[in-house]
Amino acid sequence: MKEITLNYKNVNGFISDKEFLRIQNIIDKKHDLLINKKCPGNDWLGWMDFPDRISRPEVDDLMETGEWIRENSDVFVSIGIGGSYLGARAAIHALTHSFHNEISSISPRIYYAGNSIYPDYLADLLDVIRDKRITLNVISKSGSTLETSLVFRVLKNYMLKEYGEKGTYQRIFATTNAHSGALRKLSEETGIKAFVIPDDIGGRFSVLTPVGLLPMAVVGIGIDEMLQGARRMAQMTQSPDIFRNISYIYAAIRNILYEQGKVIEILANFTHSMCDIARWWLQLFGESEGKDGKGIYPAIANYTTDLHSMGQLVQQGMRNVFETFLIVEEPGIDVRIPEDARNLDGLNNLAGHTFGYVNKKAKEATEDAHYSGGVPNLTINIPKLNAYYVGQLFYFFEKAVAMSGLLLGVNPFNQPGVEAYKMNLKELLKMK
Repeated sequence: MKEITLNYKNVNGFISDKEFLRIQNIIDKKHDLLINKKCPGNDWLGWMDFPDRISRPEVDDLMETGEWIRENSDVFVSIGIGGSYLGARAAIHALTHSFHNEISSISPRIYYAGNSIYPDYLADLLDVIRDKRITLNVISKSGSTLETSLVFRVLKNYMLKEYGEKGTYQRIFATTNAHSGALRKLSEETGIKAFVIPDDIGGRFSVLTPVGLLPMAVVGIGIDEMLQGARRMAQMTQSPDIFRNISYIYAAIRNILYEQGKVIEILANFTHSMCDIARWWLQLFGESEGKDGKGIYPAIANYTTDLHSMGQLVQQGMRNVFETFLIVEEPGIDVRIPEDARNLDGLNNLAGHTFGYVNKKAKEATEDAHYSGGVPNLTINIPKLNAYYVGQLFYFFEKAVAMSGLLLGVNPFNQPGVEAYKMNLKELLKMK
């Protein structure tokens, strides 16, 4: 079976063999700290072995719950912010129909809430779900995250009016701390079913836990295959040798380019269904690395669309950027280009080819143009979009950011800066 690969030929001329050797010596030491759990943030490393650690009964429970929700709901609302929803949204967007909510005859429509405090969005959501069979999955380790808790309060209140207490609490599922917090207490008091966020896994590393797996199960994504892909990538990234570990070579290249002044990384995809994976990546890398005045600034782009907006800047702007392309080698469904009798657009030479073929050529043209323009670039090749490869991709990035953060000299697993706005907001709202 093919696996995800990393092509980095377009860093030639930017990175020498001597630089690879130098960073290998550093990675050897960081690798030992990571696998022996002696690195900064070592109490947050549960994601490394969780795909092996999760039990068969836990997986079966998630799948059975997902099936119950699918059969008893018109609408499924995932309530969470940051890592509590981005991973699930990424997988669902990647692995379901592009217009899932418009053709959701076999699974409920999916909406995301609790990731902002926009009043108009919440009011519009209440309009959309009216008179529908609703199920909620509220996701928060503390159970008191402001955005999530406020929105949950509104939606729970709406459901209590529609279903009464018994009916409401049958239709709410919590994913939260195993022993404490507001949602755990609510579960104990009302009997709502609650899944566990492991104590040793932070939010942005939680996509392969019930945080991400339950919403995936609701739409019928094969979570067994997802975990299998993650396990395979864990095997593929065991070696400290950067030339035998694609997560480490990616981390190494990023940090060498950063030292050269390439302080912005653009993650660019050529597949629309990968857009939300890019947004998940944005949080994973931004929150993991942006500390102590350091950090590669993560940016995202959707090509070829953004080549008609940001392409000019990438090609001829400041030379402080590098690119990583996310490429799906085999489209799920392709569309053939027809011949046109009048040929007013002059494109009949492409008749008989597919959109996938043209998209591939667009990627080749882009990487060559940007490379020649002074932008080094890498390509992550994904054989095709299925649960197995998306599981691989999630784990690949998690392992890469762990090493990349350690190379930067920061703790990749905490987020002290996130608390600053929360403390200010609590003060302004006169909260305890």
